[in-house]
Amino acid sequence: MSTCGFPEPPTRSTLEDARRELGKQRSAVEQISTQIQAAEDDLDRIVMARKVAIQEMHKERAVLEDQMSHTLAYLAHIRRLPHELLRHIFTFIFEDYPCCAWVLAAVCSLWRRQVLSMPRLWSKIRLVTTQNSSPDTVRLWLERSGTKAPLDIEIFLHTPRESSSHHHHHHRRSSTSTLSTVSAWDAPWWENDLPGATPAPETPTHGTGPGYLHIPPNGPPHFVPATAVPPSPPLHHHVHGGATPIYHEVLHVPSWRRVSQASGSSSGMHWGYIAFYYLMQQMHRWERFVFRFDRQFTSINALKTMIGDAPLLREFEVSGAEPALFNDWSWIPSARPGVTTNLPVLTSLTLQYVPFRWSSPIFRNLRSLCLRTLPGQSLAVDRLLYILSSNPNLETLSLHVSTANPAVLPTSQTALENMKTCSVGGHYLLAALVDCLTLPVLESLTMDIDARDPIEDTLTQLLVRSNHPPVTYLSISYGLSTSGAGMYYHGGSAVTSWNFLGELDGLRTLQVGSAPFEPLVAILGTPEDDGQDQWYCPALQSLLMKACRPSHADGVAKLVQMVEARNPDPASGAVPVTAGGVAPVKLRHLELHDCAALGLDVMKWLKNRVPEVRCTDPPYDPTGLRSPSFQYL
Repeated sequence: MSTCGFPEPPTRSTLEDARRELGKQRSAVEQISTQIQAAEDDLDRIVMARKVAIQEMHKERAVLEDQMSHTLAYLAHIRRLPHELLRHIFTFIFEDYPCCAWVLAAVCSLWRRQVLSMPRLWSKIRLVTTQNSSPDTVRLWLERSGTKAPLDIEIFLHTPRESSSHHHHHHRRSSTSTLSTVSAWDAPWWENDLPGATPAPETPTHGTGPGYLHIPPNGPPHFVPATAVPPSPPLHHHVHGGATPIYHEVLHVPSWRRVSQASGSSSGMHWGYIAFYYLMQQMHRWERFVFRFDRQFTSINALKTMIGDAPLLREFEVSGAEPALFNDWSWIPSARPGVTTNLPVLTSLTLQYVPFRWSSPIFRNLRSLCLRTLPGQSLAVDRLLYILSSNPNLETLSLHVSTANPAVLPTSQTALENMKTCSVGGHYLLAALVDCLTLPVLESLTMDIDARDPIEDTLTQLLVRSNHPPVTYLSISYGLSTSGAGMYYHGGSAVTSWNFLGELDGLRTLQVGSAPFEPLVAILGTPEDDGQDQWYCPALQSLLMKACRPSHADGVAKLVQMVEARNPDPASGAVPVTAGGVAPVKLRHLELHDCAALGLDVMKWLKNRVPEVRCTDPPYDPTGLRSPSFQYL
């Protein structure tokens, strides 16, 4: 018998029976399928109905939660907080986060009224912007700062390179996304460091907060709320009664947006003129002014409008990250000696890659001075010395001169009794300037001079004239470019003898560039190894070397011997050798960049002895064969 219930072999009659049975089975399958489809349709309708019901319940819950949040906000204790205490809290936050006013003003109407009634919260301008952004942000910031609060201004202008600035796509942004808080020096556009420039504010120790406002290109000004500056200041009432104006005194300055729309001009071409017009109107309130730009921008000539009195100004800085082309300017740093300038409390001045006149009255009674001249600006040594002698109370000096001329007038010794930090770099004739200085309290010395003669004579004579000052930081040619593409002669550090280090017992940090490798590490090693009777720099904790190529195969071995002498293996109980009753402190920081090819085994050994080690192998090995550059952290 067949498994289907039909006899085998099939006959004509059994085949007819099978065909009739097949028809019945097909009808049954179709009927079952119809029932299944109907049941699935019913299930889909039920699921859809339940989903719709669930969505409606979600919406209802969201509405209830929103109402509950408003009720909780109404019942919140902070709403009953006295306004005086709230103002005190805002002031406390402002000390750490200069741009907190923008964030606080966007929380609620109560906080917005409080923040807008406190001009001091708007007195610190921290702005990272581009010339395609609206200068109305500067105007708005100044308006909210009132008319009496001293201004602390820091503006960083980013100008894209021509290859990336041809086509700008304009699009609309919401007012809540036009500004973001960033760290000024972490911005990606700031590609070039500015030696000697004012450092960024320290990061607060308790949490993070807004430090700078970053305006994206083509973005509208930041208004919180959109009608933040009404024609006349309205009134609001405190919880304890009484009326207080939302704004103390509002500066009525025409809006750039209305002016630019009427004239049809481009914001990128006139950003500087418009922004500095707003700023110059409040120059009498400047307490600190810092303006930095990464490269030349279209409206750079707007800087020469900075002429006037600034009775509160304590710090003034205009810095470029790269040289720009300038015409003759008549701004404050280029004022003639006979011009009277009202800068009675100015103590800190930084000018980098901008024009200035050596005889300008601005170079008077300074405590901090940072100058980086333009490549085409040539100054005689006696005129540089005149600038220093006009500021006998200098405490910090950073001077970088690309082109210098020999002294025209006879030079004399200049004593700067209060100078603790001195940085001199650039043309080789600046060594003659150092030969005229006496710095009895010097603590930090940086020499990045393109020396053509041995520089140790200049250093030794400076230390002797200054009666061996307590120098703790010394940098020699560490900041010089080693690429050979400089604009003037580069002779390296030109140090032939390191014996002057014997007079720096308190030195803690030593940075050296482009000097012979073996003599330096040998003299810092065990006294017996170099035929000396004392430790050189026994307080040394940080050693940094760059482009100091070894001339012999035992350069790395001498480095290991030096580290072994200063940082003996603590597991074996070894201690540094005592010479002359003095034992050296342990090295804590070691950096070698483009010096000797150490190898992984030596790097591992160094990291076991020195807490912090950073090394970069040179692009060429001692044999002259090209090898890849490796960085060991």
